[in-house]
Amino acid sequence: MPRVKTSHVARATCAVAVICLYFLYETPWSSASKPVVWRGGGAADVLNHVNMFIGTINGGHAFPGASLPYGMAKASADCIGEAHGGFASDGSDISGFSHMHDSGTGGTISLGNFPIFPQYCEDDDVSKCKFAKNQRVVGRGAYDASPGYFDITLADGIRGEATVTAHTALYRFTFPKNVSSTGAPLHPVITLDLNDLANTRSGDAKASIDPQTGQIQGSGTFSPSFGIGRYELFFCTDFSGVERPESSIWEGIGSLANETTKEFVGYSQGGTLSMFNPPRSNDHILVRVGLSFISSSQACRNAESEIPSFDFSKVRKAAENEWRKKFDVIKVNPGGIDKDLEAIFWSGFYRTMLSPQDYTGENPLWNSTEPYFDSFYCIWDSFRSQHPFLTLVDPVEQSRMVRALIDIWKFEGKLPDCRMSLCQGLTQGGSNADVVLADAYVKKLGGDIDWNLAYRAVVSDAEDELERWDYAGRGGLHSWKRLNFIPIHDKDDQGTGLRTRSISRTVEFAYNDFCIATMAEGLNHKEDGSKYLNRAGNWRNLFNSEQNSSINGVDTGFTGFLQPRNADLSWEEQDPARCSPLLKPDSCYLDGGGGETYEGACWLYTFFVPQDMAALVILLGGPEEFTKRLNFLHESGLLYMGDEQAFLTVYLYHYSGRPGLSAKRAHTYIPKEFNNTINGIPGNDDSGAMGSFVTLTMMGVFPNPGQDVYFITPPFFKEISIVNGQTGKTATIKNINFDSEYKNIYIQSATRDGKAWTRNWIDHSFFAEGGVLELVLGPEESKWGTRNEDLPPSMSTKAKELLQI
Repeated sequence: MPRVKTSHVARATCAVAVICLYFLYETPWSSASKPVVWRGGGAADVLNHVNMFIGTINGGHAFPGASLPYGMAKASADCIGEAHGGFASDGSDISGFSHMHDSGTGGTISLGNFPIFPQYCEDDDVSKCKFAKNQRVVGRGAYDASPGYFDITLADGIRGEATVTAHTALYRFTFPKNVSSTGAPLHPVITLDLNDLANTRSGDAKASIDPQTGQIQGSGTFSPSFGIGRYELFFCTDFSGVERPESSIWEGIGSLANETTKEFVGYSQGGTLSMFNPPRSNDHILVRVGLSFISSSQACRNAESEIPSFDFSKVRKAAENEWRKKFDVIKVNPGGIDKDLEAIFWSGFYRTMLSPQDYTGENPLWNSTEPYFDSFYCIWDSFRSQHPFLTLVDPVEQSRMVRALIDIWKFEGKLPDCRMSLCQGLTQGGSNADVVLADAYVKKLGGDIDWNLAYRAVVSDAEDELERWDYAGRGGLHSWKRLNFIPIHDKDDQGTGLRTRSISRTVEFAYNDFCIATMAEGLNHKEDGSKYLNRAGNWRNLFNSEQNSSINGVDTGFTGFLQPRNADLSWEEQDPARCSPLLKPDSCYLDGGGGETYEGACWLYTFFVPQDMAALVILLGGPEEFTKRLNFLHESGLLYMGDEQAFLTVYLYHYSGRPGLSAKRAHTYIPKEFNNTINGIPGNDDSGAMGSFVTLTMMGVFPNPGQDVYFITPPFFKEISIVNGQTGKTATIKNINFDSEYKNIYIQSATRDGKAWTRNWIDHSFFAEGGVLELVLGPEESKWGTRNEDLPPSMSTKAKELLQI
């Protein structure tokens, strides 16, 4: 979850606003608003189960507008409140409609370039039109959305609808008739602003109007929201449905320029104004906006090839069908569960496919025949469940994403940890694209992936430090190799970067190296495999067995936590509860005082040893003590599910022989924190990471990313089937004795294709080759999956040969 430090005043103001909004939106909705709890339409069409407004308030920042799966064009109204996803359910006024967005991100607001604003100008006086963002303020009325479609009626009666193709947004505006103070019919106006949502335009911009066709072309140079560099974006706008408007270029605060082409320098404001004839009955003004990172000519080609006829209904139906194709790989027998749970599931599924965004053919940075995806925002969030989820339900596109990551390394020298708008994003911890590549490798993901290049890319992360490593790769590698951990106040760092997070970087580097070791062994780099396996054990070097933890002066009774350490091997101390909801929760972001863990406490990071949980269970006192400590993490208030590091902790009971507790824990979070309301996720959606957690959890197969391991828990449905997009095979999971009130959530026994299955985990071959997994359920924990031989593999148990490399 990208975050930067904010002032205490800003956080306090935000907290007050959040509390006020909570009470506002927990009251019954007016006819001009969406309901808090959304129950969808009929069951015949899966699109009716998608609630587009989950996570659109209180920091969720989910994008609720029109998009194709992985689409570059993302169209919606933009608000002046929580505008990270363009539109939010916060009641704030509308500032326009824009055509590109990210979804669920933290950091500053991204994209929202070239917003258009429909309006009537008082008495048709152009000087009284609303041009700049601070002028463009209009209240909202009723609104709605579904996959591929967004609809809102503004307080002034103007209705705006949006749908999209891959690189083009199509709007349909309906203007009510309006008159001037003298009774004369007013002329509808649509302005375009050469800025973006965060006002980051800092380079040259251009607008050009073709006097013959009325077509408007232009461009602007902007800054990314969580990284470095700048990017140039181009647009091509056409109108249809009514007579061609009279268009002009505006500058400053609304002065019209007597020219059809104008260049704007630096921060100078400007854009275009188009005035139409007064509306007649059933008039619609259609606005087509083509987009490109290459040129305005390519933006026009995109628009003309994708939407040649301005047929709004046709474009919308095509977008809906694209989503149906994606959803069609999963079939569920709900078994009578609450409709809200179905909405949670399908809405989570939907949000996982908003990003990364397919910019293939739109990359001006290098020439390549490989796919190019952008808005990996950020892999630190998405490696944990989103990319494994896409491997299950959309392996063809996940393979293309892996190829895109390798291509980024090939041309830029490093795999990204975060990337947006063609720019490098900030690195939050380790080099976690390594995990994404290893996950694809161990699961034998097809699709022309060059694994030798992939291996060279991950080895670069492990061995070669950039001079400036805040934006790619790892920092502190000299200490990592010499000391076998990242020391606090690292003075041996040969590059430049933020030298905080020594604990969280250490444990992430260790897991990254385990993933590289897995690839090394499979690709017959035996010496490398041994080296990286040794480094994968470096997490132990920050475990202080004598460190205790007290909360509010009360000893928790648990001893032994990861702690910061100096290069001379002496210990420093960070309160194990710091950076949790119970102690300084905002003190561990990307700033100089951010502490030694990132967005989580030592309490949380002590559990992050996914490569060797068997060793951690022993280190923390054995299965019983481990389970007690894990219970305490979940039940004391220390854990915040709004950060993705929390996801895996739900399933760590599998390693202590208590898989039933993982199932029980899943039901404590769904629907308590993941539900069918506008507040329905506990933090930023992070490009679909939260959506993938809830969807995988409800499927009953949560991954340990980077390993060929899925933890088995009962699905939230009576039955679920998944079709593999590369093999065409179907994997089905059936719950025997299923009850819709979830009294029977504990597995008593299991069979795979009719044969007893005692492991509490399963590998990817089940999904690639197909089969049937039957789970017999009961109301109490059983002995199923509790024996040592039934636990997921760990590095120290030498069970890695089971990973089917």
